[in-house]
Amino acid sequence: MVEKITKKSVFLNNSVARFFTRNKRTSIVATCSLAFVATCVFVFVAVCCLFYPSSAGAEEKGKVLAITDIVEHPALTAVREGILETLAEKGFVEGENLTVIYESAQGNVATAQQIADSFVSKKPDVIVGIATPSAQALVGATRKIPIVFSAVTDPVGADLIPQMRKPGGNVTGVSDLSPIDKHLKLIRKITPKVRTLGVIYNAGEANSVSLVKLIREYSSKNKLEIKEATVAKSSEVSQATQSLVGKVDALYVPTDNTVVSAFESVVRVASEAKLAIYAGDTDSVNRGALAALGFNYKDVGKQTGEIVARVLKGKKAGSINAEGVEITELYLNQGKADELGIKFGKKLLKEAKKVVR
Repeated sequence: MVEKITKKSVFLNNSVARFFTRNKRTSIVATCSLAFVATCVFVFVAVCCLFYPSSAGAEEKGKVLAITDIVEHPALTAVREGILETLAEKGFVEGENLTVIYESAQGNVATAQQIADSFVSKKPDVIVGIATPSAQALVGATRKIPIVFSAVTDPVGADLIPQMRKPGGNVTGVSDLSPIDKHLKLIRKITPKVRTLGVIYNAGEANSVSLVKLIREYSSKNKLEIKEATVAKSSEVSQATQSLVGKVDALYVPTDNTVVSAFESVVRVASEAKLAIYAGDTDSVNRGALAALGFNYKDVGKQTGEIVARVLKGKKAGSINAEGVEITELYLNQGKADELGIKFGKKLLKEAKKVVR
C-alpha cells in the first residue's frame, strides 16, 4: 500500500514539474514577444515624430496672438471676445490663419509676470494685455514684441506709454478711464439723500488709485463725503464691505479688477444692510448693482481689435495713437430698486440702454 502511494506521489510530482517547466517556457516566449512588439511600437512612434510635425506645431499657421488678463470676470471676458470678433471680421480667423494663446493671472500679479515672460519666450506677433496689471507685466517683459493694452484706466500714469498720441516704442492700446464726474452726478440724481459714499478698491492696482484720486477730486463738487475701504485680494472684499456698513449711505465699486471679481460678496453684505451699490462697469448691474454708467466692454474689445489688426498687418504699435472710449451706456436694475424702495424717474428709464427686471 505504501509502495503504491509512493509511486503515485512520484508521478504527481513529475507531472507538476513538467507543467511548470512547459509554462515557464511559454512565459519566456510571451515575454520576449511582448518585448519585441514594444520595441517595434517605440521605433514606429519615433519615426513618426521625426518625419511628421506635431499637431500643436501644425496648428501654428499664419499669425500668433497672445492674450492675457489679470483676472476672469464678465467685463474682461467681453473685451477678449470683442477683440477676436473684430479680428475675424478683418480676416484673421482663429484656427484658420490665426493661432490664439490665452492665459489669465487669476488675480495674482506674480502670475501675471510669469505669463508675460512665458509669452515673450514664445515670440508671438502681438501680445494683448487686458487690464492694467497684466499690461504692466508685459511692458516690463519686452520692448520688442508689439503690445496692445485694453481696459486700462490710465496708461500714462501706469507708465505703459509716455503719451496717448503716437506713444512710440512697442506699445499702444485702448483706455477705459471712467467718467467719474458723471458717475457721482448719477448717484446724486437717483439717491439725492446720499451724503456719504463708501468706495471699495485695491490700493495695489494703479488703475484704481487713479480713479479714487478722481473721486476725491469730484466729491466736494457733488456734495459727497468719501469713505474708503481697501483690499489686497478678492477674499478680503466681504470684510472690507462690512467695515463700511453703518458709516455710509451707499456704495461705489469702480472698475477695480479685484473687487469686481468678487462682486457677489459686495452684493451680499449690501443687501443685508439695505445699501445701494453703484458700479463703474455695466456688467455689474446684472450681478446686483443698482445702476452703472459705463462702457460696453464688448465694444471696448472691438475697438482694441481694430488696433491689433493694424499691427498684424505690419503697422508699428508705437505709431498708432492710443485711444479712449467715448460712448457710455446707462444700465438700471429695477428689481434692486424695488427691493430698496427707490424709484427711477421716467426720463431716466427712457435714457437707459438696459433695465434689469
